[in-house]
Amino acid sequence: MTVEVVICGAGIAGIAAAYELAVRRGMRGVALVDERPPLSLTSDKSTEAYRNWWPGPDGAMVALMNRSIDRLEALARASGNVFRLNRRGYVYATAEPERVTLFRQAAEQAAAQGAGPVRVDDYTPHHAEGLESDLTGADLLLDPALIRQHFPYLSERTAAVVHARRCGWFSSTEFGAYLLEEARRVGVTLINAPVAGVEVVNGAVRGVRLGDGQTLATGSFVNAGGPLANEVARLLGLEVPLFCERHAKLAFHDDQGVIPRDAPMLIWADPQRLPWEAEEREMLAEDEATRGLLAELPGGAHLRPEGGSGSDVVLMLWAYDAHPVPPVWPVNFDPSFPEVVLRGLSTMAPGLAAYFGAARRPMLDGGYYVKTRDNRPLIGPLPVAGAYVVGGYSGYGLMAAAGGAELLADYLIGEAPPKFAAAFAPGRFEDPTYRARLAAWGDTGQL
Repeated sequence: MTVEVVICGAGIAGIAAAYELAVRRGMRGVALVDERPPLSLTSDKSTEAYRNWWPGPDGAMVALMNRSIDRLEALARASGNVFRLNRRGYVYATAEPERVTLFRQAAEQAAAQGAGPVRVDDYTPHHAEGLESDLTGADLLLDPALIRQHFPYLSERTAAVVHARRCGWFSSTEFGAYLLEEARRVGVTLINAPVAGVEVVNGAVRGVRLGDGQTLATGSFVNAGGPLANEVARLLGLEVPLFCERHAKLAFHDDQGVIPRDAPMLIWADPQRLPWEAEEREMLAEDEATRGLLAELPGGAHLRPEGGSGSDVVLMLWAYDAHPVPPVWPVNFDPSFPEVVLRGLSTMAPGLAAYFGAARRPMLDGGYYVKTRDNRPLIGPLPVAGAYVVGGYSGYGLMAAAGGAELLADYLIGEAPPKFAAAFAPGRFEDPTYRARLAAWGDTGQL
């Protein structure tokens, strides 16, 4: 069979690329290949959130996310919001007075990079559902009375809140299924088989061999392999600068209603030491594997409500022990994670302390964040002619997939991508000037 392009990987990156090429750019002969069911390796393990609130030495991530969110909103309207996109926002909170200045600086930087204006103590409550809102940018709340009025469930020690507005969440499976259905409707072929090899002749892609014996003649091959992107790259005789981190997610039953069902995403920015009892501290100190839980842990513990008004589930996350690991399945998680993340989030929302030792059994799952050193994606051509990569989406693949697919399509069909696309080019780490800049990067925006 001869096709225009083979996309290896039917996660959200690959599906969004297939949709962009076939539905929006009119390409015929798009084959999407994966040995697993679509969205089943990592994409369906997502927190399903999105934001245009990104730090960085430039506005490239804000530009990519703004474009991607434009597409999300257009797709939500076109589909009747089948994937339930909302605009509840992200709320960052701190109890450290010295961090208040950092909050203000972050809001001003985000505004300068295109995230929208900053409003100080001039607050409009968010809507729980739907995506129609004129508010962009962020609200910086410094008045304790305003913070208590609008966020009474946060710690009384909270000194400042930043509510980033062009943020929220949506259903990953419904979003992916909608894109895939539309792509298949215009002729995208979904092939359930592993990619066994890529035929390269005179430095250019000429075909793809599948594990079921088929050969697809093509001049274009897209590596959208997610956690397996390095394995896919080796089929081309290449390496890509990606590594994996294991990230867990807790579906917690908040049957006492500590977190309101209409709450936004809530993030505690401060590092902290967990509130262990004396006996617990002794037990943790005895084991080298758990001794680190007595030390100061990083900021970034976060949660959000999951489900409608009849649900009591809250998703809880905290990457307090993230480090590079080889991807293996099934994914193994730290059994202490539920207790650790609950205690960490009780610092932000003290009402959660009522569940210490008394919570219903939560559900623990998650997957791998596929990352680059700068926590920015890899999108663009590879050193083999006709080969491309779209990946390295860390924990933001769902929110970035539509915008990233546009950049990929520009490269693949020969259109000039926007200037910010250079920030995601696969070869950027070979530039000594860029590597020096990266050494002084600071915050990469990882929650």
